Amino acid sequence: MGEDLFNEIDNLPDDILPEDQESDLYEHYRFVADKGQGQIRVDKYLAMHIVGVSRNRIQQAADAGCILVNDKPVKSNYKIKPLDTISVVMNRPPREMEIIPENIPLDVVYEDEDLMVINKPAGLVVHPGFGNYQGTLVNAVAYLLKDTPEYDAKDPRLGIVHRIDKDTSGLIVVAKNAYAKAHLSAQFFNKTTKRQYMALVWGSVKEDEGRIEGNIGRSLKDRMLMTVFPDGDYGKTAVTHYKVLERLGYVTLVQCKLETGRTHQIRVHMKHIGHTLFNDERYGGNEVLKGTNFAKYKQFVQNCFNICPRQALHAQTLGFIQPRTGEELMFEAPVPEDMASLLTKWRGYIANREI
Repeated sequence: MGEDLFNEIDNLPDDILPEDQESDLYEHYRFVADKGQGQIRVDKYLAMHIVGVSRNRIQQAADAGCILVNDKPVKSNYKIKPLDTISVVMNRPPREMEIIPENIPLDVVYEDEDLMVINKPAGLVVHPGFGNYQGTLVNAVAYLLKDTPEYDAKDPRLGIVHRIDKDTSGLIVVAKNAYAKAHLSAQFFNKTTKRQYMALVWGSVKEDEGRIEGNIGRSLKDRMLMTVFPDGDYGKTAVTHYKVLERLGYVTLVQCKLETGRTHQIRVHMKHIGHTLFNDERYGGNEVLKGTNFAKYKQFVQNCFNICPRQALHAQTLGFIQPRTGEELMFEAPVPEDMASLLTKWRGYIANREI
């Protein structure tokens, strides 16, 4: 790959698929420094180990957050130490990534000759990527469709049409053939699909409903985070509509509709207006952001974190046009058990007000 791979570094911030997706990073190179490795700059080390790539391009890759040492981004002047693990990652998979079919149970809520709709559980990664080469939704779908002649898990013209984050539950659509993939992708691109999410956020949302607009792009300080930028500076236009469903004291249950689909859109937009998703570790929602300082209250919140050990976000509704028949299909996934228990816990808190 060499220089051809590194020439794509400039496009790293672009989303791969039009959906509120996980910030997937795909490993393209991995090296482990020898026990006797002398301290050497990481850019020089990689220039010595990767054929056909300039040190200047490696430095640009480091600036883009694509050079990791022991799974953490480093600058080009980082000094390699013995037994360091050095990785070059991108936001697209290597051209030749083997997809191994795996018998992973899936909740298939609909299937026809062109597509299937799956209710993804929280914790299941959608696509193989850095640190998650197996045990993903793609591996599970490859197993389900292993006897379908026209389906090839490695063919980008087939398969997952959009993605939702690893720790987000809910509906996702898979195309079985190229015709379906093209038509479904066009619906997502043209914003004609119908998608609603349910989220529990910190704080009492002031307005009963509202619209959030703000460019979303990768943080200039931490490439693993997304952030909202002033219009015209960085990122891509993003619009989220929200509506309050239930007020539960120090948290609020909201419904979110995506007008666009950017990486972590709901998580970033809600944080931007001061309402971080409950237990969203990446964006600070796993801290007590609202409430009292009483130890009993803090223990109550910790119990809530234990009940729902992930961001409280669920892709509840998905609607689109069946590519071949033109029929409008609409699906709704029930609130998953962990979020349902979490809501029950907060309702009990509101009813009793003991804490």
